[in-house]
Amino acid sequence: MAEPSLKASVPSAKAAVAGSTYALPNEQLLAMYRMMFLIRRVEESLLELAESGKIGGAMHTAIGHEGAAVGMAAALRRDDYLTCTYRGHHHSLARGMDAKRAICEVLGKADGFARGKGGSMHFLDPSLGLMGANGIVGAQVPHAAGMALAAKIRGEDKVAITFFGDGALYQGLMHETFNMAQKWKLPVIFYCENNRYSEMTPIARTSSVSDIYMFARAYGMESVQIDGNDVEVVYDTVRQAAARARAGEGPTFIEGITYRLAGHMAGDLETYRSAEEINMQRAYEPLAQLAQKLLERGVEQVALDRIRAEVEEEVQADVQAALAAPWPDTAEAYTDVYKV
Repeated sequence: MAEPSLKASVPSAKAAVAGSTYALPNEQLLAMYRMMFLIRRVEESLLELAESGKIGGAMHTAIGHEGAAVGMAAALRRDDYLTCTYRGHHHSLARGMDAKRAICEVLGKADGFARGKGGSMHFLDPSLGLMGANGIVGAQVPHAAGMALAAKIRGEDKVAITFFGDGALYQGLMHETFNMAQKWKLPVIFYCENNRYSEMTPIARTSSVSDIYMFARAYGMESVQIDGNDVEVVYDTVRQAAARARAGEGPTFIEGITYRLAGHMAGDLETYRSAEEINMQRAYEPLAQLAQKLLERGVEQVALDRIRAEVEEEVQADVQAALAAPWPDTAEAYTDVYKV
């Protein structure tokens, strides 16, 4: 049996789903553009640091996924819960994590949010509702459902959202969680960032269905496929899902079609996809889509250029400050250690 065509298995987001008919004010979209570019430059800087040997261990970026994170953060409240994958820098920054603290953490510096002990794969800040990234594929999903259950029992008007990749759909605990969440009408949003690859394997070679949001319908769950690169679509979809959850109508499954513009992790040789394929996707990535939308709505290019220049200066300053930040004392290894 012949292998499926890689180009056919990686359609553009525009071809996969309909565009947005929901319009946010230009002022809000400009703020979103700024945050998306900040996330992009922080992650590109982290990738450069990792590939130059300044960051040890595994480091995964979500370059090209910024629309999902920023749309989510704008649609939810500060006290809502969030869990995410080890590829979670974009979610954390979108929720308000300080860029310098984030870079310090990945570098293992004392000024990081976990004093360098969490690293790239374990971002956490309960003050932002960020209840943890997780290095185990799919493990953060039942955590979010548990937080939603706790909120329901306590009578709190809170929603939990959890992000995962398309590869996590084949973990058994995912389906156990979907069933329980739907049965108990938990106020939780399941957001799949479908970048069409499970690490290095295209989804056409791993999934029995092409539209994976259909999995959730087997549990009677509200589910939808959207353009995850269109920040307005993400915002409106998450906003509606949160309203359903707060009204006691239960969970929503969102499949956001996106694309990872960088490798699976730092050092990825990317022998599994072509430069032509990656370049084809650049026309649909979140920053390109939003820039085009803003220009069509009367924003001048100079305004976007000004934002990019300001963010570039800020990120470079944060990188240099993080590189110069102190290392943690060796005694730090014995703090925050607990036993059950």
